[in-house]
Amino acid sequence: MKIDKKIIKELSDYLNEFNLTELEYTEKDTKIKVSKNNISVNNQSPSSNLQQNQVFKDKENNIQKKTGIEVTSPIIGTAYHAPEPGAKKFVEVGKKIKKGDTVMIVEAMKTMNHVPSSADGVVKEVCVKDGQPVEFGQTIIILE
Repeated sequence: MKIDKKIIKELSDYLNEFNLTELEYTEKDTKIKVSKNNISVNNQSPSSNLQQNQVFKDKENNIQKKTGIEVTSPIIGTAYHAPEPGAKKFVEVGKKIKKGDTVMIVEAMKTMNHVPSSADGVVKEVCVKDGQPVEFGQTIIILE
């Protein structure tokens, strides 16, 4: 199956133009889903299922693969970098953390859920802004 890169670029441009977080395009047996944090390409035939974990660079619209250990959100909710407004952030780029350390809080239904690190490492990138909505399985930080 060959994927037309122009369609993916056009869909990613629509994300920015209309301030969307996710967009889905279906044609015959091909389904392309583009979001600000990942792209999924699914061929509807049962024998083929391709998923790519990639993120767009906003300025150049080139595709850049994520590298490192990804810590993902265990639930849908709102991500917070600190236990309360004005408090010290749990993690910052360059900070060394251990497995089990809280890296963020995800609020769901008025419940504050601490998200633990899944591995030891140094914070390479914080992928979500404070107060940003997050999806289940969305990468929230990347460790080296």
